Amino acid sequence: MIMSNNIGRQYSLNADEYKKKAMEILDSGWYVLGKEVEAFEEEWAAFIGSKYCVGLASGLDALWIAFKLLGIKNGDEVIVSANAYIACVMGITINGATPIFVEPDEYDNIDANKIEAVITPNTKAILAVHLYGQSCDMTKIMDIAYRHGLKVVEDCAQSHGNHWNGKTVGTFGDVGCFSFYPSKGCGAFGDAGCIVTDDKALANKFKIFRNYGSERRYYNQIVGANSRLDELQAGLLRVKLSHLNDFNKERCEIAERYLQGIKNPLICLPKVRPGADSSWHQFVIHVPRYRDELKKYLKKREIETLIHYPIPPHLSEAYTYLGYQMGDFPIAEKYAAEVLSLPIYNGITLNEQQIVIDAMNRFMEASLYDTSLFGDI
Repeated sequence: MIMSNNIGRQYSLNADEYKKKAMEILDSGWYVLGKEVEAFEEEWAAFIGSKYCVGLASGLDALWIAFKLLGIKNGDEVIVSANAYIACVMGITINGATPIFVEPDEYDNIDANKIEAVITPNTKAILAVHLYGQSCDMTKIMDIAYRHGLKVVEDCAQSHGNHWNGKTVGTFGDVGCFSFYPSKGCGAFGDAGCIVTDDKALANKFKIFRNYGSERRYYNQIVGANSRLDELQAGLLRVKLSHLNDFNKERCEIAERYLQGIKNPLICLPKVRPGADSSWHQFVIHVPRYRDELKKYLKKREIETLIHYPIPPHLSEAYTYLGYQMGDFPIAEKYAAEVLSLPIYNGITLNEQQIVIDAMNRFMEASLYDTSLFGDI
């Protein structure tokens, strides 16, 4: 079976380093907010190109705390792409604010040309989600934000080290939010996240808020949260960060083989926005016809694929109270019905990549003449 994402392959590339670091931390006797967290925060900020990094417990925590500390509250509106992962929207609504959806563009990210049309007096921020490792058009987004006095939060959960016009994503807005969920480019061995910012005062607020609202033990300045990146995850992330450029390079090479090798008129290959590069967190194709048949066809050939994401946030049960219906965001809904993520991960072999390419190129003939190849539909 060729898995959609085999995390164990990446681990095996540097297993001894992870084991050594884990034992070093376990033997230290210090497990929360210690030297490993401080070192990781410094190293991640340097890698991203920001002045400050604050480690948190998860990517979702990074989002909702970011909006909270930026003053986003009940009655405010935050603009976000209609095809974003639902956690992005939760970061907005946890604070009582209302998500204002904008259709995606041909690069699977928010269409910056459609943002100004939905700005109202209640609009307070834009959430730029760099989906699949692809960058949003941050030049247009920052220009709009500047002219309208809006905050900008970047969701970089799937974009660890890719760029827009040579500048690393996460460094354009007021706050860059990162998830280190195990499947991410720089994935932890459990839940973990962080924010980056160039605002020293704001970074200090994050540090206070993540630790029960306390800068000094037992002296609580505000009602905060328990959202601390622990020492073990921070130490293991330091090891992974030291290899992240190589990991991203390998994923780019895999993506290039797919782009050059897959030649099937039923399949629309992903495009990278001019001025950007991609860390290829996912290799997402669009299949306007036969998407579900292709998925089953590949499964029968022991090739696992995923759908990112089958239900747009505005149609999820969690957000029925917003009152949206099918047809309100037709492009996002179309994408949900046709996207498919192919296997891409560090350690996938050349032979496995070729198996995927060959199966994709044979699909047209099989789909048209032998539907039994789909398996049970």
